[in-house]
Amino acid sequence: MTDLLARHFGDRAAITESYGETTVDVAPADWIELLTFARDDLGHVFFDWLTGVDEPPDAFVIVAHVYNPAGRERLLLRTRVPRAEPRLPSAVGVYRGADWHERETYEMFGVVFEGHPNLVPLLLPDGFEGYPLRKDFVLAARVAKAWPGAKEPGESGHGAPSRRKTLPPGVPADWGTPPT
Repeated sequence: MTDLLARHFGDRAAITESYGETTVDVAPADWIELLTFARDDLGHVFFDWLTGVDEPPDAFVIVAHVYNPAGRERLLLRTRVPRAEPRLPSAVGVYRGADWHERETYEMFGVVFEGHPNLVPLLLPDGFEGYPLRKDFVLAARVAKAWPGAKEPGESGHGAPSRRKTLPPGVPADWGTPPT
């Protein structure tokens, strides 16, 4: 498989193998060609997933995982898009299963998949602002409230007598009360 990839893409692709899985990195301009080659020429007809990885300060990595059921081979396909203008051609024309994953990646990271048939928010409530899986996204602070059971032994909020303080193991009972 790696020799076919190397012959077809030449120096336009970086191909690595680790733990029996091949990873192919290409430029965004070669993204659709790589997906099509994996499906048509390598037999990776099963689209498993697609997601984004935030790599500050300058890029997002888009990763797709495809599978060849006949050869029982997995393949990771990756490309980097600039953080300032995260755009990539849609893979829906190659793998129909990419539809949902591209919508999710668009909503969570802000990556625009050009040519997607219905690139609209999928999971977040209407009016949500920002991209929650970006590393620069600030989580909303919530009011700090003590857990109601966060009491030390002997403390009571209802006036009940405190429990007897126990001595550490091996300390005689007539030693006195432990220091607090």
